[in-house]
Amino acid sequence: DEYSRSNVDNIYAVGDVTDRINLTPVALHEGHCFADTMYGKKDRKPDHEYVASAVFSHPEIGTVGYSEEDAADKFKNITVYKSTFRPMVHTITGLESKALMKLIVDDNTDRVVGAHMCGPHAAEILQGVGIAVKMGATKADFDATIGIHPTSAEEFVTMRTPSHKYKDGVKQSNL
Repeated sequence: DEYSRSNVDNIYAVGDVTDRINLTPVALHEGHCFADTMYGKKDRKPDHEYVASAVFSHPEIGTVGYSEEDAADKFKNITVYKSTFRPMVHTITGLESKALMKLIVDDNTDRVVGAHMCGPHAAEILQGVGIAVKMGATKADFDATIGIHPTSAEEFVTMRTPSHKYKDGVKQSNL
């Protein structure tokens, strides 16, 4: 159940055996929630929404929240901001490596419901962005944040022009 209780009253399950989200930090969170509820006199249920994750490939991939398609299904009206750019460090190295970043915003609340990146340091960057997304940051909050220059992460707070929108869950061909 929502407290990790099995169908036997005194048996609980956390981590990979539950097949919810098979990530070590999720298992730790579930274990802490169990211990707090059972022994710490704190009623805590695990929260599996807006869990950041990464693929340590080359280039790295970092993600938190809903994919574009899942957000369109759940929230219906969303705006997608996308940026493809060459990290400033590569102007010195001469490499043609590019990074891709995407923000997904629920139009009804202005809340950022998804953030995704493919590029150098994506895991580290998305860990920080994940805090903001988990806390319910809006696109206006991102826009009001002054970026650290020159970093790749600052791109998340400088995206102003929508890439595309979904209306009633359907991708629109023009803005």
